[in-house]
Amino acid sequence: MMLLREFIQDASAALGRLYPFEEARSMVLSLVTDRLGIPPYTCLTEPDMRIEARLAEALEKDMERLLRAEPLQYVLGYSEFHGRRFHVTEATLIPRPETEMLCREALRFMEGRPRSRVLDLCTGSGCIAWTIAQENPSSEVFATDISEAALEVAANQGFPGNAPLFSRSDLLSEELPFPGEFDLIVSNPPYIAESEKESMRENVLGYEPSIALFVPDSDPLVFYRAVASVASRRLAPGGLGIVEINERFPRETADVFRSALFQEVGTESDYFGKPRFVTFSK
Repeated sequence: MMLLREFIQDASAALGRLYPFEEARSMVLSLVTDRLGIPPYTCLTEPDMRIEARLAEALEKDMERLLRAEPLQYVLGYSEFHGRRFHVTEATLIPRPETEMLCREALRFMEGRPRSRVLDLCTGSGCIAWTIAQENPSSEVFATDISEAALEVAANQGFPGNAPLFSRSDLLSEELPFPGEFDLIVSNPPYIAESEKESMRENVLGYEPSIALFVPDSDPLVFYRAVASVASRRLAPGGLGIVEINERFPRETADVFRSALFQEVGTESDYFGKPRFVTFSK
């Protein structure tokens, strides 16, 4: 039988060829705590714990996937986001911590507006839509995406209580499938320029859905014009819009919404001080 300590050491060293060592070790620790069903401190307090053969074999198969640069979240089948565990597959982006900031901004706006109607465009795993619906149970949340596979994941997250209504729609070419106006419109659309691929890791390029990531260099703001078009017609008076953006184009993205005659267009920064969101009101 393999010792826990031995597996952590060997796996961390192997994965350290792909990632910085501390990141690699953190991934290995997350893997063993999940697969062995042990609390994180066991790795420190019981390093000589024996891993039975069946579990060791499963861990080795997981490591084969990680060593091919497959993201840990896809190997585990979930990603933590805003205090909840979201199912993720290669049909969906892995939720990022920065996007939690968008949710917090949205929920702050909804304080005192318990019956808000909310629209989430390019929903992916549904992490934004579900977070808003769960945190504000009397709200009505509607969400769209072009990917049927992503929508299947989003619609089946399975949280109890208030659930978003999901529907397929191509933001760039189709009419919104939901009627009426919305008090809040949010979106984390594709915004990474194709030319940025060369600076990105294989665990993103090789596994996360390119349709949810990339836009052409010739028109990097195409999705923001589409969001602005929807919002100009469907954002209720006094409503708020929040979009996640490419840090390279904060002024240009804000100008899209200014040109659409929205009010109080502003840019917000993420945890690292990089421009990450544009907000606008009507």
